[in-house]
Amino acid sequence: MPKRVKGTADSKGTLRPTNQGRTTVPEAKYALPRVMTVRELSAYLRVHPSTIYKLLRRGELPGFRIGTDWRFNAEVINRWCLERNLKPAEEPQSN
Repeated sequence: MPKRVKGTADSKGTLRPTNQGRTTVPEAKYALPRVMTVRELSAYLRVHPSTIYKLLRRGELPGFRIGTDWRFNAEVINRWCLERNLKPAEEPQSN
């Protein structure tokens, strides 16, 4: 016996399920950027979390704080990695 679905029919007669007591989240008009924690970023970059903190102290890593915790925008980190890897190596200065 086929399962009966409760719902309402639209103007074309297609049955749409009703929201039987459940609340729905409105669809976002834009997507939020992916944000990573120190632990997630260290796994993503395959480095130790202390390396992340060292780069933050030096001001070399783009990130932002939420309270006492650091967060990182994935798109900015990807761009940072590309820029860091494409920079020509600094030539040693000879005296």
